[in-house]
Amino acid sequence: MIEPAYVRTMARYNKWQNDGLRRLVEEMDEAELYKDRGAFFGSIMGTLNHLLWADGLWMSRFDGGPKPEGGIAESTTLTPTPFEWAAQRFRMDGRILRWADGLHAIDLTGDLAWFSGAMGRDMVRPKEVCVVHMFNHQTHHRGQVHAMMTAAGQTLPDTDLPFMPGAEE
Repeated sequence: MIEPAYVRTMARYNKWQNDGLRRLVEEMDEAELYKDRGAFFGSIMGTLNHLLWADGLWMSRFDGGPKPEGGIAESTTLTPTPFEWAAQRFRMDGRILRWADGLHAIDLTGDLAWFSGAMGRDMVRPKEVCVVHMFNHQTHHRGQVHAMMTAAGQTLPDTDLPFMPGAEE
């Protein structure tokens, strides 16, 4: 289904997109960032925090490293400030890149087993499906953030994968 090259490309895409969001978040008024915009996780910061939380959860399953505290309900308040979010997002993107850069095809085979708090039960799914899900989840929620930021009057950088710096490599 997927190969390590796909994972590395998506990890680079994730970082590229989050770098652009971090710059905007650092410049935006906090009231705009925390304003409830009717999205599933309420605000821009609620959605960004949820995404950071979910990335940490999936990475703990993939690399055996630390996982975030709390569940989905607490995910929207993972970081107390936009600046703390930016710092943690930077570290998480580095973690995802390091993991992706070290992958071999064999690492994407077999099943992943975990307890899902969202489903309230033990889960077993193919590793490659779980990896694809993490990247799809990122894109889904960044799309929500993009829409909220656009509605807040922000101009966001390009999001098209073929235009990612280094995409021609």
